[in-house]
Amino acid sequence: MSSNLPARRRPDPIDSHVGQKIRMQRLLLHMSQTELAKALGVTYQQVQKYENGRTRVSASRLQAIANVLEVPLTFFL
Repeated sequence: MSSNLPARRRPDPIDSHVGQKIRMQRLLLHMSQTELAKALGVTYQQVQKYENGRTRVSASRLQAIANVLEVPLTFFL
């Protein structure tokens, strides 16, 4: 019996990898999700989604994150 509800999808492994790298560097800098979110002009919930890989990070947003976290863009790939 099938349901009309959409199946829960797992995050893409690349999105998860990028999110893990964001989280790792943020923690190394002793920065909270709220602090990163404020620097980016988004909510802390959005940062959580990036870190969990549930939301893909656009190239321009990834560059902004790299600037805030003081790493080159290639750090995330």
